[in-house]
Amino acid sequence: MSTNVLRTADGWWVVRDTRAIRIETKAVTTAELLADRAAVGEAAVSGEPGTPVAELAALSPVTTPCRVVAQMVNYRSHARDSGFTGDIPPAFFRKASGSVSGPHDAVVRPSHVKFLDYEIELGLVMGAPLPVGTVVEERDLPSYVAGLVITNDVSARDVQLTKTQFYESKSYPTFTPAGPHLALLEPGDFAHLLDLRLKLSVNGDLRQDRTLADMIVRPAQALTLLARFQTLDPGDLLLTGTPGGTALKAPPKAVEKIGSLLPPAVKWKAFFKSQARNPHYLHEGDVVTTTIATADGRIDLGEQRTPVADAI
Repeated sequence: MSTNVLRTADGWWVVRDTRAIRIETKAVTTAELLADRAAVGEAAVSGEPGTPVAELAALSPVTTPCRVVAQMVNYRSHARDSGFTGDIPPAFFRKASGSVSGPHDAVVRPSHVKFLDYEIELGLVMGAPLPVGTVVEERDLPSYVAGLVITNDVSARDVQLTKTQFYESKSYPTFTPAGPHLALLEPGDFAHLLDLRLKLSVNGDLRQDRTLADMIVRPAQALTLLARFQTLDPGDLLLTGTPGGTALKAPPKAVEKIGSLLPPAVKWKAFFKSQARNPHYLHEGDVVTTTIATADGRIDLGEQRTPVADAI
């Protein structure tokens, strides 16, 4: 069974149901905690009564600075929503680690962003170095991946589309909420990854709901492809893509063909005029709730609940 770890300003905790046991460790970073698994194990079997989880203010269990890498269009349902047909080549992009925020912190929309979107994603937290050239088989995953975390790849769509700029559009502060739990996995847990169900709701309205079985490139293959050019270290974070249901969807084919004939400025003006009628983009006061878990509770990453606020 996986072990859920929580981070607060006071240190690290093992979560057991509604209570948390402090981990006696000097670890400050996620990488340092992963190197002190013995201390995590001691807290997990401790007889201490612990502290109510409700009294703890959770921070992101992924500390920064670190590498934050993300997979693009990695669920079949998202590919359909995005208008892709046929084979989709695997692709990655980087996010600034300054975008990582806590699981209950507000997502802050910059003043120039009108179309703020959500993307629930399973985050893989590395537990060992992944040198360039590494080939990862399914059986090797426990050797490289220490645990899992809920992430939300928040996206400024007007920046992303007009500039074809993923790094900027997804790297503003608070654009990668992470947590609350870092689920540290045992080798036997990896066989249950495809049973994980990702759910995202906005103000109680369910928007995204898929299991990892909808993935196109699964974690072992993703790490192999990424290792062709990118080194990862303990504590680094890989976001593994989002299922369908985001606010942004591809226009109908007929509209897309007409748009391709227009000058770029005219095309984007028309596109965003139509998007302004889409009620699914995030606005100040919205609350985004995300969960990732198996149906049997063997792996449960907790609940992330983030309000949306406009920049002052």
